[in-house]
Amino acid sequence: MKLLRDTSLIFQRQAQLLLRNPVWILVGVFQPVMYLLLFAPLLKPALQVNSNAEAYEIFVPGLLVLLAIFGGLFQGFGLIAELRAGVIERSRVTPVSRLALLLGRSLRDVVSLIAQAVIITLLALLFDLRVFIGDLLLAYLMLALISLMTSALSYGIALVVKSEDALAPLMNTVAQPVLLLSGILLPLTFAPGWLQGIADWNPFSWAVDGTRALFRGDLGSPEVWQGLLIMALLAAAAVAWAAREFARSVR
Repeated sequence: MKLLRDTSLIFQRQAQLLLRNPVWILVGVFQPVMYLLLFAPLLKPALQVNSNAEAYEIFVPGLLVLLAIFGGLFQGFGLIAELRAGVIERSRVTPVSRLALLLGRSLRDVVSLIAQAVIITLLALLFDLRVFIGDLLLAYLMLALISLMTSALSYGIALVVKSEDALAPLMNTVAQPVLLLSGILLPLTFAPGWLQGIADWNPFSWAVDGTRALFRGDLGSPEVWQGLLIMALLAAAAVAWAAREFARSVR
């Protein structure tokens, strides 16, 4: 119960900071919206599908996963600013759970992501995207697990490197191959066999495939449950590791 109470307190504090400057939610969603408006219309002939709805069923899930990955991976910059300001240092004298220091922040990131995902989904509905609400909620669960995992990973790395100059190139180095090997913008169906073989080792590729299956209404697809399981396991591992880093930092 103490963990839940502490997590709630940290989450409320972090949410208040976000709501004081909600423009960051819109800034985070700006680039995906530009992809939705300016890139997605080119996909129907490129993917050789019969309708815009089919093209958006392929593109929008990948776009949402992209938002979850990049939104989470760069959260560590805010934590480094808090380290410099002494916020984490002052946590040493409080009885708050060290795990709650992580979970409260990561849950704030998850809620922010889901808000952005809802905005993008509503806009995509204007372009003939159709998805059942139950499938959509499971897709949002997938996104939440991705966001939890990437934000926890980013926080943990930020506590290790303690410098924006080190964190920025490291995150970009990780994000670039993840983007290219997960079929986020375009499916890897037509990729060479060797490239598909490498992509199979990318856990985000499974998440993208599972999210696309949900958007096309294929709830029984093994890709859905495989993606959810992989993301859940990785999220648990990332949270466990990042929580240890928080505990070391506030001893």
